[in-house]
Amino acid sequence: VPGERMDIFERIRQGDILVQHPYDSFAASVEELVNQAASDPQVLAIKQTLYRTSADSPSMRSLIAAAEAGKQVVALVELKARFDERANIEWARRLEESSVHVVYGLVGLKTHTKTTLVVRDDGDQIRRYSHVGTGNYHNKTARIYEDVGLLTADPDIGADLSDLFNFLTGYSKQVDYRKLLVSPINLRKRMTKLIRREAKRDDGRIVMKMNSLVDGGMIRELYKASQAGAKIDLIVRGICCLRPGVEGLSENITVRSLVGRYLEHSRIYRFGTKERGYDYLIGSADLMPRNLDRRVEVVGPVTDPGHHERLDEVFDILFEDDELAWVLQADGTWQKVGSVDGNNSHLRLQKLAIDRAR
Repeated sequence: VPGERMDIFERIRQGDILVQHPYDSFAASVEELVNQAASDPQVLAIKQTLYRTSADSPSMRSLIAAAEAGKQVVALVELKARFDERANIEWARRLEESSVHVVYGLVGLKTHTKTTLVVRDDGDQIRRYSHVGTGNYHNKTARIYEDVGLLTADPDIGADLSDLFNFLTGYSKQVDYRKLLVSPINLRKRMTKLIRREAKRDDGRIVMKMNSLVDGGMIRELYKASQAGAKIDLIVRGICCLRPGVEGLSENITVRSLVGRYLEHSRIYRFGTKERGYDYLIGSADLMPRNLDRRVEVVGPVTDPGHHERLDEVFDILFEDDELAWVLQADGTWQKVGSVDGNNSHLRLQKLAIDRAR
C-alpha cells in the first residue's frame, strides 16, 4: 500500500529477501531492519558487526536508541578499518555511553564480516532474523558500491550467527557452523570442497565474482578444476594472480573486470548447473590469504530458486557487458572489450530495479 510502512519482520517471515545495492535501497532494507528492531517492543536483542561506518550513520543511531530502550545490543566495532578509524572510534565511544556492549574483535583477527542478528519474541516463538551481506553498513558507500545481501529468518543461519557473536564476544570457542562458511574456521575447507566437486563432474561449472583473487591455494584448485574439464568464469574487480587461457593449465578459465559508475564490490560464488542444482554463496570474503586465514569473514548460502534466477540474470548481464568490461589475457594484460551491442551492465541493472519497483 503506497505510503504505508512495511512490517519488515512479517515480510521476512514470508520468505527470504535478496537485495542488490545501490539498485535496491539500502535505507529501505538493511537500515530499516535495524530501525524497526530498535523501536519494536517485541525485539529482545540486536547484534551487528561494524567494519565501516559513516559519521552520520542511521544504523548507529538505531543501535543507541535500542540500548536506551532496554534491549540487549551488541556491536562489534573494527577499529582497524582503514580510512574509517576515526569514525569507528567515535561511534564506539558513543555506543558505550548508551550501554551498548561494544566488542573490539579478537586478537590477531580483523573482523570483516557484514552480519546483523535480531532476536524477536514473535508470540508463537523466539525467532532470529538475520542479514548476511557483502558490503559495509555504511549509508554513503551503499550508494556507489555494488553489493548484495540476504535478509532471512532461516533458523540455522540465525543459530550460526548466534554462535558467531558468542565466539566474537568471548562466550564460546566455535569449531563449526551449520550453514555459514566462516573464516578462519571452515571457509577455506568448504570452498575447496566445492571446487573439487565441480572438478570431478563431467559438467563441472564454477562462476565467481569478487574483488581480488590472490590466494595461491585457491588458484591451484581452480587450475586443477580447469585441467579436469570444469568451465570456470570469473569476474575480478581488482588484483587477479590467476592467468586464464594458458595452454595445459587454464584453457577453461576466463576472467573479466567491469569498471563504471559503481564499484563492483559484491562477492558471489556459484557452483553447479541449473540442471543439477546450484550452490550459491554470498558474503564478505574475497579469495585472499588474509580473508581466508587472518580475518573473521562470513559467506552464506542463497537457497531460494527465485533468488537463483535473479543472480543468474545478474551474471548474464555482467558477462554480456561490452561497454564497461575488460578481459584478462593469458600474458597478464587487460584488453578492453569492443562495444558491439552497447550493453552497459550498470544501466541494465538499474532499469531492472526500476521495473521491479513498479
